[in-house]
Amino acid sequence: MKINFDKQNGLVPAIIQDVNTKKVLMLGYMNEEALKITQETGKVTFYSRSRQTLWTKGETSGNFLYLKDIKVDCDKDTLLIQAKPTGPVCHTGTDTCWAEENTQGVDFLSHLEEVIEQRKSSTAEKSYTKSLFDKGINKIAQKVGEEAVELVIEAKDNNDELFVNEAADLMFHYLVLLNQKGFSLSDIVKVLEKRHAK
Repeated sequence: MKINFDKQNGLVPAIIQDVNTKKVLMLGYMNEEALKITQETGKVTFYSRSRQTLWTKGETSGNFLYLKDIKVDCDKDTLLIQAKPTGPVCHTGTDTCWAEENTQGVDFLSHLEEVIEQRKSSTAEKSYTKSLFDKGINKIAQKVGEEAVELVIEAKDNNDELFVNEAADLMFHYLVLLNQKGFSLSDIVKVLEKRHAK
């Protein structure tokens, strides 16, 4: 990974993004040493322009940013760092430096798709998800049908907790079925977008 540190006096902007929610958490700056320390320790470290020194996020608050991935942009002068925060990121106590709540929301489904793919290809780990894939398309399709019927039954009653739990079961098995057929939610979204445009 080649990075151009020359454009801004040895510094590059580092955009910090939550690896799971994809929410932008903060913006900092790194020099070569800060990047090296980040990679070596797994804790995101910056260069403070005001104090002219290195600082590791969380060294005083305990709210570290644990490194998960680093990408460099097309001009090689800006970093996108995906990290896992252990608490509020902003010094004011908010989840992000824009006072936004860092929650998963619908974006969690993309993360869940990744987990499903990992479980599918896992050889060491035994899990419910892996057992579904091992049983094949017929079993997976059957489970989707069963969960759909259970959701319809709960929809006719007044127990909201049971209804949302059955809806979650259906969604999970639907994602497994999509994966088994070689598709993802993004493929389904494209179909819906095309229909919406008509």
